[in-house]
Amino acid sequence: QVQLVESGGGLVQPGGSLRLSCAASRIFFVISTMGWYRQAPGKERELVAGITTSGRTNYGDSVKGRFTISRDNAKNTVYLQMNSLKPEDTAVYYCHSNPPNGRDYWGQGTQVTVSS
Repeated sequence: QVQLVESGGGLVQPGGSLRLSCAASRIFFVISTMGWYRQAPGKERELVAGITTSGRTNYGDSVKGRFTISRDNAKNTVYLQMNSLKPEDTAVYYCHSNPPNGRDYWGQGTQVTVSS
């Protein structure tokens, strides 16, 4: 069973920073593209950032220059460093995995709220 467990969400003021972590199942992690998505109430789930097995990254336009995705294969963990947070970044953030079995796996999500 593939497990994705997010942590690190919380309440932060505009301009602040948070670091999200996603701990993944060892059996699939090193061969899987990993990513972060987010979904705000009433809005479609959108890509925040992705990282391939080789370390190539991509970002949604709204977070470029502010967020950084990284992975530590030894720890089976993917991170999302979020800087210069804005109220519009408020959403539930979901860890995502694409292993070679062709399925999409999702974590339960972690709430990020940016408010003064």
